[in-house]
Amino acid sequence: MSSTSDIRKGAVIHHQNDLFVVVEFQHVNPGKGAAFTRTRMKALGTGKVIEITYKTSESLEIVSVQFQTMQYLYKSGNNYAFMNMQNYEQIEMDEELIGDEAKYLKESLEVIIGLYEERPVSIQLPKKIQYKVTEAPPAVKGDSASGNVTKEIVLDNGLTIQAPIFIKEGEEILVNTETGLYSARA
Repeated sequence: MSSTSDIRKGAVIHHQNDLFVVVEFQHVNPGKGAAFTRTRMKALGTGKVIEITYKTSESLEIVSVQFQTMQYLYKSGNNYAFMNMQNYEQIEMDEELIGDEAKYLKESLEVIIGLYEERPVSIQLPKKIQYKVTEAPPAVKGDSASGNVTKEIVLDNGLTIQAPIFIKEGEEILVNTETGLYSARA
């Protein structure tokens, strides 16, 4: 048995005779009362999403998941294909399982896939990913005086983010995948 402090994004929990992967979690320590962990979990079998709050004193069963570094290949319909770089085997993950992380995927990106009984259950992206800027409107003189110090740019995978006005088309930048914000020039 595990404690609530072991809950992480991508962890697989055995709950009410079903397996759930943790999509989001938040450890809460209120000023008054006992600490607890709020989770959003998705059933591996049905895809149903549930929200459960665990008290710190509760124990739960976290199932062992194997993690493998894989390379993103392509998207086909609602599935994303990844390749194991040791044995070149390919697996596919459903778009729903990947969730918001899909917008950061680009060809040849190395990610960590969580596998439970040879079935993909979670994905972990690098904290920062390098992209090439494909569209960036030129900075207009006076923009910074009006407080407008960012502009909308488009990256090589189609992702649109806010970046500082000095970023130009063709530059390489880093994007923080946890916040979705511009991080630095590459």
